[in-house]
Amino acid sequence: MDNSICQVYEDEIQSLEEEIKLLTEKYEESQQESTFFSDEEILMSIKSLQREFEGESKGHESPSDLKAQLESLEKDLSFLMKFTGIQFTSHSKKTVEKTRSRTVQKHRLSGNCHSLSFQLEFQLLEMQNKESVSAAITDLSIIMKSGEDSDMRKLVSSTEEHGNLLTFFRSLSSYAEWCEHRRCTFLHFKTKYPDIVTLPEGLLGDYISLRNPKLSGFELMIVWKIHIDGEGRTTPVLDLLTKVPEQVLEQKMAATENAPSRFRSLLLLFGIEAAIENLIKVVGLEI
Repeated sequence: MDNSICQVYEDEIQSLEEEIKLLTEKYEESQQESTFFSDEEILMSIKSLQREFEGESKGHESPSDLKAQLESLEKDLSFLMKFTGIQFTSHSKKTVEKTRSRTVQKHRLSGNCHSLSFQLEFQLLEMQNKESVSAAITDLSIIMKSGEDSDMRKLVSSTEEHGNLLTFFRSLSSYAEWCEHRRCTFLHFKTKYPDIVTLPEGLLGDYISLRNPKLSGFELMIVWKIHIDGEGRTTPVLDLLTKVPEQVLEQKMAATENAPSRFRSLLLLFGIEAAIENLIKVVGLEI
């Protein structure tokens, strides 16, 4: 074989041997690096990572804490619903506009307060600057099934104009509570004195009639309105109207004419329920 060819092969073999040697050294170095840490050192590193993780999560409630907070909020909400009588049955919101300093959301909600139902639709405008955040209600619309009560219509109209939902809900709660109290009172006396008490407009009406079954044409009407003033305060207003036959009117003129004022005096002295019951007993007496 030619010497030049042999030299080429020898050079190639030497190059391969050097490459194998280099690869062997790199492998041994990698093995040394992988076993550089002892088991104890690895365990200490794991504990250190755990402490760092606990430090990062410090200040965040655990799932049990969050559950306890949720249960507490649910209890508070349940108490408020029982206290105010207001219960929301649906709510939806939609972001209409959003910038760095201005957000407009459209809200729709419905619910009931005792026997009264309501629906609200409004836009909530939030303005934010470096110092504070302000909010305002616009485009407020309220639908109430409150019958022909002029005071409630005035309250709804005033609320829509000024956007004061806090006053509205406070007044609604008080008004609905009085309506419920009136309904329960009418039901109580209708059940207790079915032959004397009648409810021409049903339990949700604002008056009851008292009739003596042994005296045709004799009737007293107890009117129970619920007044709402300009500031949203609610007050029960009761009065007595009379319908008396002429023969009875001639015999008991003074007593009949003074009946409304005496009833108002009974209200001041004994309260609503006792005053109504005393009047029912008087009507039930045979004349």
